[in-house]
Amino acid sequence: MNETVNPEKVEVAEPTKPVAPKTHRLGKWALALALAAAVVVAWQYIENIAPSTVDATRSAGPPAQTIRAAAVVQGDMPITINALGAVTPFATVTVKTQIAGKLMEVGFQEGQLVNAGDFLAQIDSRPFEATLAQAQGQLAKDSSLYAQAQADLARYETLSKQDSIARQQVEDQTFLVAQDKAAMASDQAQIDTAKLNIAYCHIVSPVSGRVGLRLVDPGNYLQPSDATGIVVIAQIDPISVVFSTPEDNLPQITARLNSGAKLPATVFDRSNVKQLATGTLTTFDNEVDPTTGTFKLRATFANPDGTLFPNQFVNVRLLVDTLSGAVLAPNAAIQLGASGSFVYVVNADSTVAVRNVTTGPADAKNTTIVSGLAVGENVVIDGVDRLRDGAKVSVRNGAGAASPNQAPANPGTSEGQHRHRRQDQGAGGAPAPAGATP
Repeated sequence: MNETVNPEKVEVAEPTKPVAPKTHRLGKWALALALAAAVVVAWQYIENIAPSTVDATRSAGPPAQTIRAAAVVQGDMPITINALGAVTPFATVTVKTQIAGKLMEVGFQEGQLVNAGDFLAQIDSRPFEATLAQAQGQLAKDSSLYAQAQADLARYETLSKQDSIARQQVEDQTFLVAQDKAAMASDQAQIDTAKLNIAYCHIVSPVSGRVGLRLVDPGNYLQPSDATGIVVIAQIDPISVVFSTPEDNLPQITARLNSGAKLPATVFDRSNVKQLATGTLTTFDNEVDPTTGTFKLRATFANPDGTLFPNQFVNVRLLVDTLSGAVLAPNAAIQLGASGSFVYVVNADSTVAVRNVTTGPADAKNTTIVSGLAVGENVVIDGVDRLRDGAKVSVRNGAGAASPNQAPANPGTSEGQHRHRRQDQGAGGAPAPAGATP
């Protein structure tokens, strides 16, 4: 039997709402409570436990830094001027012919040492010898004419006194005698010229020195207008060095020279390592070069073995004065800061202190201390990179030598343990493989 369904009585089921899981909310609250508890524990640790550890660390301080130190001493400081110079001969002569002629002979070897007056070259002298003979003959002729004119003049004067000849004839004869005398003088001058030309044919050295390379060979026709000449001679003993220095050094050098002091000068090779010679400052130029602000000086050196060569480049060290009893500190100890020069002084308690100093002249090893240090104080010369005022230091001046107030590190100390850890590690900090040699 069919049942009739009343639509008004049909109930429609409502959709079920999702219920939030309680376990998820509880997890969030648990995480928040855990974080809060961690913060509280950390704060209590910082307030109660950490301060003691921090204080202990601060009281221990950083490890002492290894340095090298040197004592401030008293000594003499030479005041020197370093400059670049060139070896300059006192005389450089280009030997040339003074007459035209053929070069017949060369009397020197290239590079030979010659003295003033030594034979160098011979020019063909035969044309000048012929000219000399001709001038001598003409002189003999004019001498005879002069003698005859003088005899005639004597006779004319006697006849003039007797009124046998006119006075004009005597005067004319007097002029003729004077002409013959002048002709004789001219002939003698020709003779002297010919003799001088013959002497010029024999060329000798005007100075003592070393001859250079021969510039012309025998057989060539030479003239005084030739530019090259025969050879160049340079005087090498003694020899000089010309160098320049800033004009600021002029007053001190002038004062020392005017007082009669002899300023030693030393020259070194191009690399400024090997000493070549020692000499004395001779003089300086009479003007300052306005383009460079420098002036030239000349020092003289004995050069018997030819160590100094003309036009050679050298380094010059001029000793101007010497400071006696100066306070000297090693150059490595001098540091440069914003306020000027300073040093690190090593105190008795193995700490360092920054000390400002005023420096003076310096040489290759030491610097003069005008003020700021006393003789006997120790200053740091190595290991200043990370130093600060009041830092603890360990002075080690020898290779592997510990300072007197510090025992060497052993494997039980932190430094010894650190050293053993380094030996137990291979390259790059990784553990060394078994059987590897440390």
